[in-house]
Amino acid sequence: MHINLLKHRYRLVFGYIGNLFVFFPIILLLPLIYCFWNPELFLESLSFIVAAVISFLFGMLFKITMKVKPGSPITVQEGAIIVLFAWIFAIIFSAIPFIFGGYLNFTQAIFEATSGWTTTGLTLVDVSTILKTYLIWRSIMQFLGGAGFAIIMMSAILGPAGLGLYRAEGRMDNLVPNIRSSTRVIAGIYSSYALAGVLMYKFAGMDWFDSINHSLTALATGGFSTRLGSIGEFKSVTIEVITIVLMILGATGFGIHYTIWKRNFKAFWKNGEPKLMFLTLAFFTPLIMAGTLSKFYESSGTQFRHGLFQSVSAITGTGFSTVDFVPWNHFGLYLITLLMIFGGCMDSTSGGLKQYRLFALIKLLWMEIRMYFLPRDVVLKEEIWKGETKRYLDHIVVKEILLVFGLYFLTFAIGVGVISSYGHSLAFSAFEFASALSTVGLSTGITTPSAPLGFLWAQTFGMFVGRLEFLVVIFAVTKLLRDGKLFLEIRRNNKRR
Repeated sequence: MHINLLKHRYRLVFGYIGNLFVFFPIILLLPLIYCFWNPELFLESLSFIVAAVISFLFGMLFKITMKVKPGSPITVQEGAIIVLFAWIFAIIFSAIPFIFGGYLNFTQAIFEATSGWTTTGLTLVDVSTILKTYLIWRSIMQFLGGAGFAIIMMSAILGPAGLGLYRAEGRMDNLVPNIRSSTRVIAGIYSSYALAGVLMYKFAGMDWFDSINHSLTALATGGFSTRLGSIGEFKSVTIEVITIVLMILGATGFGIHYTIWKRNFKAFWKNGEPKLMFLTLAFFTPLIMAGTLSKFYESSGTQFRHGLFQSVSAITGTGFSTVDFVPWNHFGLYLITLLMIFGGCMDSTSGGLKQYRLFALIKLLWMEIRMYFLPRDVVLKEEIWKGETKRYLDHIVVKEILLVFGLYFLTFAIGVGVISSYGHSLAFSAFEFASALSTVGLSTGITTPSAPLGFLWAQTFGMFVGRLEFLVVIFAVTKLLRDGKLFLEIRRNNKRR
């Protein structure tokens, strides 16, 4: 590759990053809208303006120096680099308000912003004392992060460039042939559910502030709450039922939602992910009731209420809770940890291994069992549906499953080791790191502002790679290293001439 071509490709990459962060201040300034109704909060919320100015100057620097022609196509590999840097810089700029507001130091602010954008929900702020503009900011981060940062990019990056970004962020659901149309469909579905959630919460007794925040974070399966006791503080069965519905909607893939919106119920029924998720909940909820909650509640109705809520919160990766996990026995923590690892549907707002991969693994195992009893020359084909798209189990699907599973459990083992090295029990360490890696947000209480730096950075790393599903990060870093090496080799050869 010629050195000028390599420079041109990276001018394109960083030019698009510049385009994005010229528009990013619009997002950073959204919390100030609340000040129209509460003007006394404006002076104490100026840190959002500071962050917006820094983001704008950063974006303009790249936009002016790189001069990207609108609509210039990028490859999936270049899209991976854009996605990686876009997430990193978005987290940094989103952390600035917490730092300048005096609420968190640098490490804590990066942790909080990462937890927001990755829709994890682990938090280091005291929601009872922090300004409401910051509470809204946390909810906005989770809502937009849940939709996929690629959605936000579409508003700044137009034309064929979108395809590389869309695929690079790990999305499979191309709902309609045009990428921009797909993002609009997803945004429309997502926003409609959020609005419905706000109205349902309001009718259930929440005030408008709590309704908006909890609808955004429930649908994003993020779990940031405006209350110290999370959803449990409202002590309302109706609110808990609404939250369960929103969490399940958020954990269902956009492609599956699209089949419902199009009334293509035949395709919807062929999708195995929702069935597997509900079967898993039906299996785990009674176990949690009998093995753990029966020790705290005599009524089977109360056991079911809390058992179902915690199970849904865990498998959808939301992180809302109605109980305190500290007194739970290890059996209950183990079951919740498994649910967090399983995760929700592919192309949804939830994390974890994803139901699509688990369903494919089950079908693959069943196919192998059937093959064992059939003649050698028989060829079996197992189909697996994703939204309206039918695929067959092949080596590509199997390879992707093995890669993600392998990387997940390798990272999980290392993360649990790091957490436990700070003196925490293996059960608490596994629970806490699974919560970060699967972007859930449930906690046993060991993730606090006073936690050691190594602990917080391990959790931050887990949230980040868990949200981007490892491969995007690996592909981006590998391409950067390869291109860096190539650049040095070309320069060295040119000097020799």
